[in-house]
Amino acid sequence: MTTLPTIRVMLVDDQALLRTGFRMVLAAQPDMEVVAEAGDGVEALQVLRGTAVDVVLMDVRMPKLDGVEATRRICGEPGAPKVLILTTFDLDEYAFSALKAGASGFLLKDVPPAELLAAIRSVHSGDAVVAPSTTRRLLDRFAPMLPSGTQQPSHAGLQRLTDREREVMVLVAQGLSNGEIAARLVLSEATVKTHVGRILTKLGLRDRVQVVVLAYETGLVRAGGRG
Repeated sequence: MTTLPTIRVMLVDDQALLRTGFRMVLAAQPDMEVVAEAGDGVEALQVLRGTAVDVVLMDVRMPKLDGVEATRRICGEPGAPKVLILTTFDLDEYAFSALKAGASGFLLKDVPPAELLAAIRSVHSGDAVVAPSTTRRLLDRFAPMLPSGTQQPSHAGLQRLTDREREVMVLVAQGLSNGEIAARLVLSEATVKTHVGRILTKLGLRDRVQVVVLAYETGLVRAGGRG
């Protein structure tokens, strides 16, 4: 029997009761371990200097240092863990800012346990955006806050994509899963996954969330999700 690798999780939230609830859910999983906790962004950064972590569950509204700035600093480090933002509202400007800062996705604090676990595994595997359609709705709402799409380095990166990769990128940005993209383009799901991997590599992006953000920033996809 193959043993699953243990996903090392850090909980960052100023509400100790909430951390306890998440810890109980994760502790029951054979492939997860809560290796660290913190009550604010400053403490989180200090703990991460001496603790190996794969996935951080990060609250956004905390004292001393909020989750957005903490996420920016964490994701700016080489070999950084993936960050999942915890938010109260699914259309939250803090969640938007956190995605811009490098978070791999966001979850509502009242997320069902099964969805929480699936999201952690998905992000850890590198596949993932959590609820891509929700991420797209979030970006639709806050699109006016994005740059005008005149960033030359971003456009230069897009020029390296093939026509098919560009087509796949637009569909990713519209919130489609690999399976949905495969059906739309009449490709195998494995082929779509290969295209997504090449897009990430060519554009120097960490995950699908950053694909969505870049597509909006460059105007490849406009508010409303249309390319």
